[in-house]
Amino acid sequence: MKGNELRQAYLQFFESKGHLKLDSFSLIPENDPSLLLIGAGMAPLKPFFTGKLVPPCHRITTSQKCMRTGDLENVGRTARHHTFFEMLGNFSFGDYFKKEAIHWAWEFLTEVIKLDKNRLYVTVYPDDQEAYDTWHNDCGVEESHITRLEDNFWEIGEGPCGPDSEIFFDQGPEHGCDDPNCAPGCDCDRYLEIWNLVFTQFNKMPDGSYEPLQHKNIDTGAGLERLASVLQGCKTNFETDLIFPIIEATAKRAGVTYNENPNTDVSLKVIADHARAVTALISDGVLPSNEGRGYVLRRILRRAVRHGRLLGIEGIFLTPLIDVVVDILGPGIKSIAEKQDFVKRVVQNEEERFNQTLEQGLELLNSLIDTLAAEKATVVPGTEVFKLYDTYGFPWELTEEIASERGFTIDHEGFEAAMKEQRERAREARVKEDAKVATPDITFLKDEELLEDEAVTASSVLMIGKGSERLQTAADGDEITVIVRTTPFHAEGGGQLGDTGFIVGPMGKVEVHNTKRLPEGTVYHIGTVVEGSISEGDDVTLEVDTNRRAAMARNHTATHLLHAALKKVLGEHVNQAGSLVTPDYLRFDFTHFSPVTQEELDQIEALVNEEILKATDLAIAEMSMDEAKAKGAMALFGDKYGDVVRVVEVPGFSVELCGGSHVGNTAFISSFRLTSEAGIGSGVRRIEAITGCAALDAAKHDRLTIERMAGELKTKAPQVEERLHQVLAEAKETAKELEQIRKEVSAAGAADIIAGKVMIGDVAFVAAAVKASSIDELRDLADMGLDILAGSGVVLVGAAMGDDKVNFVCKVSKDVVAKGAKAGNIVKAAAQVAGGNGGGRPDMAQAGGKEPAKLSEALKAGGEALTSMLQ
Repeated sequence: MKGNELRQAYLQFFESKGHLKLDSFSLIPENDPSLLLIGAGMAPLKPFFTGKLVPPCHRITTSQKCMRTGDLENVGRTARHHTFFEMLGNFSFGDYFKKEAIHWAWEFLTEVIKLDKNRLYVTVYPDDQEAYDTWHNDCGVEESHITRLEDNFWEIGEGPCGPDSEIFFDQGPEHGCDDPNCAPGCDCDRYLEIWNLVFTQFNKMPDGSYEPLQHKNIDTGAGLERLASVLQGCKTNFETDLIFPIIEATAKRAGVTYNENPNTDVSLKVIADHARAVTALISDGVLPSNEGRGYVLRRILRRAVRHGRLLGIEGIFLTPLIDVVVDILGPGIKSIAEKQDFVKRVVQNEEERFNQTLEQGLELLNSLIDTLAAEKATVVPGTEVFKLYDTYGFPWELTEEIASERGFTIDHEGFEAAMKEQRERAREARVKEDAKVATPDITFLKDEELLEDEAVTASSVLMIGKGSERLQTAADGDEITVIVRTTPFHAEGGGQLGDTGFIVGPMGKVEVHNTKRLPEGTVYHIGTVVEGSISEGDDVTLEVDTNRRAAMARNHTATHLLHAALKKVLGEHVNQAGSLVTPDYLRFDFTHFSPVTQEELDQIEALVNEEILKATDLAIAEMSMDEAKAKGAMALFGDKYGDVVRVVEVPGFSVELCGGSHVGNTAFISSFRLTSEAGIGSGVRRIEAITGCAALDAAKHDRLTIERMAGELKTKAPQVEERLHQVLAEAKETAKELEQIRKEVSAAGAADIIAGKVMIGDVAFVAAAVKASSIDELRDLADMGLDILAGSGVVLVGAAMGDDKVNFVCKVSKDVVAKGAKAGNIVKAAAQVAGGNGGGRPDMAQAGGKEPAKLSEALKAGGEALTSMLQ
């Protein structure tokens, strides 16, 4: 049975048992900050297990994409370790329990995929007699095939937990150890765990006791790759049809044969595993970076590239393997098939970037290790590990792996210290407002008292805070936070700045500098008392800076139009990676892997302006998340959404989930103008743009600039471009004439230089003080001098360039280099006399000094250095 057939058989079997089949969830956890990546089949379903969310069905089955990198160094060296794998699972949320889970697992293994019952073994928790009896009495598993193990209990601190039961397949004594007591649970490869059934039936209390759960759950997991290896009779997961075609493609590219050399096999397996992981991560929206999930991706991608080098592969090789991965996994995992081209573009971009620095980094590391070995050291200093990371993009794990191959360890503490110093420097270099404002305890406030309404102009003060202190009254000059019963101020969020304005009470006025929202949703105003005083309970008038808000609304709606236009022009792979909406301009970061051409920028700008000119009314409504998805609304990863969401739609063009301020009709944006486009990271671009008055002011500025240029060029504005081309052409011609004159003067000077030629043995040597305004001119004179010497000899020229600067250039012909002359040593000897230093290649070198008065003495020293080399 092929891997895709096995996955389908499993899901269909549990569908027949009343389970709802769900597609694999993304590897990026949704609203779960405790997880970096999904590492188990049950992880995306945690809210159903904890009761926070009601499941769509109390029986669910999935084949879940999983990612684990905790033991990366074992990938390729063992039969079963992977970074990416699929976990087959069937789950019950307060529905069926232990007996059904055991019966169905046995039925699937023995009747559907027809494994030999005599080769199946199970383990149970010693106190779980119910599981033991179900296996033995109901399923007919012999007592000799059931083992009681203390480890068969699943728990993580306090909370839901319970016993589990594991199913093993006996691969035969040839895979085992020599221990006569070898049984399931042994560390050898004979008994392969293929399924784990977790019976969540207790709640662990703070005092360590266990209370029965009212609603018992089932959480199971069966490794797709492991089951495939059993069914296909493979020694390892890597030989299954889920992975082996990638190994074959890599071996063909490298010109090697699998299963001939252990080291070669490790590299082939690493590349195959990592190609799958890279494809899955990128197709789920992870992009290479130096932090978080992006770092995991970059780390394994670069590890794969390095193993390609170990196989002797040069150039791009990982990118074509993505096609092989998609051929294998695409039929069963929609996201992988849909994002094939996008994944390849990301991988190629990252692979090219890493290839540019890999050779330099490896050379530096190997040279460093050679030096350390000569010094009898065994540890690579943390500062050097950091340098490789910071300059050459080497993850510290890659440096550690390479160092380990040569018998070295790395200084982790030193590396962390260097990283910390860099973070401190970066933090000091950034000047930004602290997003966290201390607020007093607000638990006394009732949710129903806290309202938001853009139309309201009057309200009452519910609380005043200064730092973490609650105030009854704030006086002139106090910097405070204010919470009112109903606010028209829009809170900062979704990239949009918070509203500003005034809160005016009977005794004073507060200038609002920003409006923010606490994590639980309460809107608060940050401001300064600028007149009199304000007290808790005051009836107040609320004055939002409506001009500022209107400018932000124009920019915010334009951001939505820009996002849609980018997708239309560049492709559906474009996704928002960040944004900023201010009154003055908008900034939009997005995923894309090459600079946006001027032609594409023109198309994008034109599309947005077309929508503005259509004067389309926006449709803004609140609805359920399911309704929003049905409308095709784009949600931003990382943003949290409740059951009811706000959908902002420009009919026929853009639909997004958004809580920000927007215009009522696209015509209110007036005009849209792109001002810049640039890359800000691997695969992330940034566009900045302006709208409304800012766009009109920019157009006016451009017009005035052109008119001033026309005056300077003595022409009319429409002819500025033509006249400018004429001026530039004339300037270019003049520059050519000047360069020719300079060369003629230099040639005459070079001829004068040669008049001072001397012979040192059979080598012609010229040392001369010359006039030159730049090091380039000095190099030209040296070249001309060597040409006049018929290309054989040594030329050393020096020129004073100011009161405290002298430069030297030395050229040595190849035949003289062969006799032992080195330009670097000659020029160094000269420069040291003139208070400087320098060096270079044997055939050409340059140097500088600080004492022009010693120029003649320095040239003489250069000649002496040459004489000693030729003796």
